Amino acid sequence: MDAASGPAYLLVEPSHYEVSYTINPWMQPGIWAEDPAGHRREAQAAFASLTASLRDAGGTVEIADGVTRLPDMVFPANGGIVLDGRALLARFRYPQRQGEEAAFRAVFDGLKARGRLDEVIILPDGLTQEGAGDCIWDRTRRLAWTGFGPRSSPAAPAFIAETFDIEVRRLELATERFYHLDTCFCVLPGGEVLFYPQAFSKEGNALIRDTVQADLLIEASDEDAARFCVNAVAVGHTIVMATPADRLTRVLRERGYAVSPVPLEPFILSGGGAYCMTLRLDLRTH
Repeated sequence: MDAASGPAYLLVEPSHYEVSYTINPWMQPGIWAEDPAGHRREAQAAFASLTASLRDAGGTVEIADGVTRLPDMVFPANGGIVLDGRALLARFRYPQRQGEEAAFRAVFDGLKARGRLDEVIILPDGLTQEGAGDCIWDRTRRLAWTGFGPRSSPAAPAFIAETFDIEVRRLELATERFYHLDTCFCVLPGGEVLFYPQAFSKEGNALIRDTVQADLLIEASDEDAARFCVNAVAVGHTIVMATPADRLTRVLRERGYAVSPVPLEPFILSGGGAYCMTLRLDLRTH
């Protein structure tokens, strides 16, 4: 993949998106059911805004088709981990999402056939691992931060480390409210880490603070986390995120970042934001 063309992201179009079940505390099928057609229109508009924001910031976008009865496929960050042209296919905890495994396998196989991926890897039996949502590459420190607990197995980080020959940091997520690492942890290009401390166990918080120097840590507020602003995508020095509060915008701008807000409320009804809706395809570990 040509690095000069900008970072490359996989998105899944939302024509089959809805909020029809509850597998995390954010999901609100009752609100969706009040006006399904209206929410679907809003979701299409939000998806278009996100796509435009990524492109405007210099990213390239690959859009895959959604699949009927797999509404959460619009969150491809959970579909796999892609590093060095190799994709590790996710295995989902909840039955409602397990059909996505075959669907994402088909997407990855299609990318491989076109020369955009080199290999698709399958997890060993007995492990669950929900993709890049629980594995965030940190270019500054040359390691991956991996989440476990609510969705991904405690043993999954070791398999990730072995598969990609990388160093990992295991972070235990302490609450079902922040069920994937990407909901509460974001690595920025300058080495800063935006995170929500309340989402992590005592050991997880200690590991973050031991690994990242204090002046590079940005603590998210309750409001930032609830707005899904930590679930952000850094495209160069532009941070694409669900509409933030003024304080967070100011903090990021003071550190030299531009903020590109996107109204993602239809997807927050299902517990996802900008990072959830993207899967980076061109990350290199060296």
